[in-house]
Amino acid sequence: MRYILLCAALFLPGRLTLPLKQESQRSSHLERMQNYLARFFPSINKLGYLTLEEKIKEMQKFFHLTITGKLNSETEEMMNRPRCGVPDMLDYSTFPGSPRWRKNLLTYRIVNYTPDLPRDMVEKAIEKAFKVWSDVTPLKFQKVERGEADILIRFAYGEHGDSSPFDGRGGILAHAFAPGPRIGGDAHFDEDEKWSQNHIGTNLFLVAAHEFGHSLGLGHSDVQGALMYPIYHYWDPNTFRLPDDDRRGIQKLYGRKRENF
Repeated sequence: MRYILLCAALFLPGRLTLPLKQESQRSSHLERMQNYLARFFPSINKLGYLTLEEKIKEMQKFFHLTITGKLNSETEEMMNRPRCGVPDMLDYSTFPGSPRWRKNLLTYRIVNYTPDLPRDMVEKAIEKAFKVWSDVTPLKFQKVERGEADILIRFAYGEHGDSSPFDGRGGILAHAFAPGPRIGGDAHFDEDEKWSQNHIGTNLFLVAAHEFGHSLGLGHSDVQGALMYPIYHYWDPNTFRLPDDDRRGIQKLYGRKRENF
């Protein structure tokens, strides 16, 4: 009898806590999915607030998934992929009101540097990322060492003062703000990522080129293969060429590059 009671004392707590643990995991998982949808997809439409099912359908439509309104494995896999922290919109798009810089010479300053790469490599990646856009528009970019600049670039951890916290390695890689005063145009990169100049870790040039699209006024595109597609995708930086969808978008804002004769 004492042996039976001892066994009951050993095994009964585990049987009681296991379902509670599973329920807690399911609740945490659902909360994470809801936070993703709230952050990256609109919460209201012309008729009022979107339900959770409607938000899921909006996401599935954007990413060209099977539209079910359910958090199936295909949808959850997409939610788990590394991406930009700016909300999503359909097609190549501009931010609401189509904000743009009213000048063609823009300055930028690198506020701090990631320890993942030598300083000169960071500077070359940033310069190359701006060139992606100046190659197809009249825009020119000038680096300044101190003081004010149109676009401030910095690496930061977690909550960093702009109400858009980073979430550790993976997930959100970076974000940038539409053209405008104060924080407008600035680009922030998550220091928890492993920044690189190749396919190992997260390629700084590719993410920077995407974020600078936001800094210039472009929103996200739903075209897979576009630079402004929100999900991180590796291209060889040495052979990268700006896709047509992105070129059309930026030229809608700033026009084509004028050729010198």
